[in-house]
Amino acid sequence: MTHRVLVCDKLAAEGIEVLKAAEGIEFDDGGTLSPADLKDRIGPYQGLIVRSGTRATAEVIAAAPNLRIIGRAGIGVDNIDVPAATKHGIVVMNTPGGNNVTTAEHAVTMMLSLARSIPQATASMKAGKWEKNKFVGVELCNKTLGVVGVGNIGSLVVKRAQGLEMRVIAYDPFISPEGAARLGVELVTLDELYARADFISVHTPLTAETRGLIGDQAFEKMKKGVRIVNCARGGIVDEAALERAIVGGKVAGAALDVFAEEPPPKDHPLLALDQVICTPHLGASTGEAQVNVSVAVAEQMVEYLCRGVIKNAVNVPSISAELLDVLTPYLILAEKLGSLEAQLLTEAPLELTVEYAGDVTSYDTKPITLAVLRGLLNRVVEAGVVNYVNAPSIAKERGIVVTEARSSQPRGYQNLVSVLVRTAKGTTEVAGAIFGRSVARLVKIADFYLDAVPEGYILMLHNQDVPGVVGSVGTLLAREQINIARLELGRERVGGMAISLVHVDGLVPEPVLAELRRLPSIVSAQLIEL
Repeated sequence: MTHRVLVCDKLAAEGIEVLKAAEGIEFDDGGTLSPADLKDRIGPYQGLIVRSGTRATAEVIAAAPNLRIIGRAGIGVDNIDVPAATKHGIVVMNTPGGNNVTTAEHAVTMMLSLARSIPQATASMKAGKWEKNKFVGVELCNKTLGVVGVGNIGSLVVKRAQGLEMRVIAYDPFISPEGAARLGVELVTLDELYARADFISVHTPLTAETRGLIGDQAFEKMKKGVRIVNCARGGIVDEAALERAIVGGKVAGAALDVFAEEPPPKDHPLLALDQVICTPHLGASTGEAQVNVSVAVAEQMVEYLCRGVIKNAVNVPSISAELLDVLTPYLILAEKLGSLEAQLLTEAPLELTVEYAGDVTSYDTKPITLAVLRGLLNRVVEAGVVNYVNAPSIAKERGIVVTEARSSQPRGYQNLVSVLVRTAKGTTEVAGAIFGRSVARLVKIADFYLDAVPEGYILMLHNQDVPGVVGSVGTLLAREQINIARLELGRERVGGMAISLVHVDGLVPEPVLAELRRLPSIVSAQLIEL
């Protein structure tokens, strides 16, 4: 049987050779395609390989009746609609290890260049000048580097900075003290990192919690003369706030490989500042990394289409197609439950327990537990790193003990999945259920029972159960032009505490969240992304 593969964007020659040599594979070079062009062309193909230039949208996936696998040559899958692919039974794979070293080295290179003004000095000399006194730099030796997020890439940055004799401190709510000790890094709170660091390097995924993480409030807590490095994701550093901090003299300089909008506008104010050095998202752009990811994605494509072997899948475990068809709704729900737990935590998890009740216990539940774990870890590890294969080892590295519990007796629901996470301060619980074959609902958060759709941006409010709360929240959101798509409520008892889940159409700015928290009877307000 012959399998057809469409290769979009530019794949290294070594990857193309893998496809050429594979028996049973035919491939076409499509180049970088717009979603509309890809939609018109994708129909006859079983496999699709993309890099970052081509977007596999929900519309493209719906127009691909034969598509079985999408392979991303690289780590990020932002340009692939993974939920849509999962619903259509399409495997999405990436190549998570191919560019870790390259990206870490780029972050360190940017930090060195920032410390010594190398790009500015080069430009000055090429302009015929000799401005030796203008570009007085700073040493890295004995300076304090604050690393925000010590996953695969962050931990490599830590090791390289230690080789430069820097003092390294780190903030990562999901790493255990034992894991930090193995890295030889001091774990601190985020506020302490801001206060102590001479350089700050960011290595977290872009989520609702990390968007704008380095903003006005963060800069106020930092040392005067701090330098910022972001080779992770655009949007984690608030670019307008960074400009204000540089112009105001708080920040001595910044090195940016990523921007909220890429490419950034030509009149972007940061590009006009001498204190800012920048590169066009080159973190993974070395010859070695390009070859590594190209060969890896081609080999994974061949292995799956020709032999049914799943490797580095971000949306499905290694199970039979028949079982996958049954478990897909549970896998989607489980990953959302893990993600919700991660967003509720305020410190490192010590133990994850997944409890199953009802008919779901007649299946192999291990893949569902892996989905919970992947959802949990994906909120704090670099985007695209965690998959169904490496999730247990990443959890072990971070000191998280994973257990399962099963009961064939229904606990109020025919198919219930409960997720409990224990930290040093206590245990949190969320639970979801599948109704019929595929309808997923969030049915419990802590002590509150409810019936909620686990999807999209959700304002989670804890409030006193008194009249007028919903009205005051709705009035405030309407004033800010934030549309309410859906509303779900739960309470412990009449007149006690209540929970409100307000589904909105997009991100809610932090100033609006702060104003919500000041409303009468509101105890807390948090934006959840599922």
